[in-house]
Amino acid sequence: MTDNSAQGSAGRTADDVNAKGRQGRNVFVKTYGCQMNVYDSDRMADALAPEGYSLTQVADDADLIILNTCHIREKAAEKVYSELGRLRLLKAEREKSGKRLMIGVAGCVAQAEGEEIARRAPVVDLVFGPQSYHRLPELVARAGNGSTVVETGFDVADKFEHLAKPSAKAVRSRGVTAFLTVQEGCDKFCTFCVVPYTRGAEVSRSVGQIVEEARRLADAGVREVTLLGQNVNAWHGEGPDGRNWGLGELLFRLAEIEGIDRLRYTTSHPRDMDDALIAAHRDLDILMPYLHLPVQSGSDRVLKAMNRKHTRDVYFRLIERIREARPDMAMSGDFIVGFPGESDLDFADTMDLVERVGYASAFSFKYSSRPGTPGAAMADQIDETVKSERLAALQDLLVRQQRAFNASLKGKRMDVLFEKPGRHAGQLVGRSPWLQPVQVDAPESLIGAFATVEIDDVSTNSLFGRLVKGQDRQESNGSVAIPA
Repeated sequence: MTDNSAQGSAGRTADDVNAKGRQGRNVFVKTYGCQMNVYDSDRMADALAPEGYSLTQVADDADLIILNTCHIREKAAEKVYSELGRLRLLKAEREKSGKRLMIGVAGCVAQAEGEEIARRAPVVDLVFGPQSYHRLPELVARAGNGSTVVETGFDVADKFEHLAKPSAKAVRSRGVTAFLTVQEGCDKFCTFCVVPYTRGAEVSRSVGQIVEEARRLADAGVREVTLLGQNVNAWHGEGPDGRNWGLGELLFRLAEIEGIDRLRYTTSHPRDMDDALIAAHRDLDILMPYLHLPVQSGSDRVLKAMNRKHTRDVYFRLIERIREARPDMAMSGDFIVGFPGESDLDFADTMDLVERVGYASAFSFKYSSRPGTPGAAMADQIDETVKSERLAALQDLLVRQQRAFNASLKGKRMDVLFEKPGRHAGQLVGRSPWLQPVQVDAPESLIGAFATVEIDDVSTNSLFGRLVKGQDRQESNGSVAIPA
């Protein structure tokens, strides 16, 4: 998954945040990493809600603090131990006043480190991996009896079967867009990646489970759903007809659900971009014209060393087919520079690929050795100075492409789904079909609604526009007329 760090489980209502359990308790969840972790943090809160836990965004108010960790970036474990050092002081202060604070470590670092976390950080009461969230109330109860609980099993299918069902109020508090996990784990074993070791093998939810959750989201006012998976387009879930469906077929089914007006998915692998999925991009207006399709490198030699099992030419042909199916498609990608053995010529191939594809956005990183992965044991590790120089050159190119794509939208009209108030009075922020934030002066009554916006200015990361007046725009509970 792409690294998009988030702190806390954002988007809660003031009532949810401030409702200290006068008869219950508070839980604070700090989320690191990808969209999957954001989704998992919400599921933790959902699992604990029936046990009397209310979510708080203030760690000092919590009776239970959970660090939902990510293992993708370098020194991930060290960052967790540093945070635990700060929490140790908070726990000690709480104990002086005769109150208890429980601390848990969840996510991929928990899965990878397991008992080592409990050994190095006695302040921790429970350590649990991504496959154990549905059992969180049981784990908390065991830890509450004085035991240090470590739970790092790999029963993903059981997790999907017993996911907590959030209340409509909880869903509404998270906004009009939502993540929905359809697949977890990865069987690709790229040599730089820890996901197969921390998330396990690929497991897909059934069509019935996914449709049921999507309907609950729609009934609670969600207008845009993003399907999640470590390798989301490898999803092959059991359908109502007894056969395994593919992601393209699932998207057609989800498009039939009343109330859902936009669909997205992430993160994809080029090897799993099949004809049916490309056809969905061609035929479904509800499927947004934005595709995150990581390539990682433009060098065939490096791609082979990464065990990506595709070539640059395969990627080029795939991009051509996707854009033929959906001409307004904006491409996003992931890139790693400085993989072991990467030469100047290999890096030049990456720059050439970026020039030829033209990305609307991208995530780029220096290679960081992940313990236990084949890449960590490879010879010819690249000097950090060289990595930094290459990353700077690549990011300069990617930023120029992103700015050019945003500039191409100036003067154009587009439907924007408004999500929340902006930083300035009278301003709302929504999302374009291509995922950029769009800032507009508009009334708060438009939150949760679509309106046509004309873009009159752009920046590297955002679009700025004005409402197109005198037209009816669809709203979650009817339609709204923008006054002329």
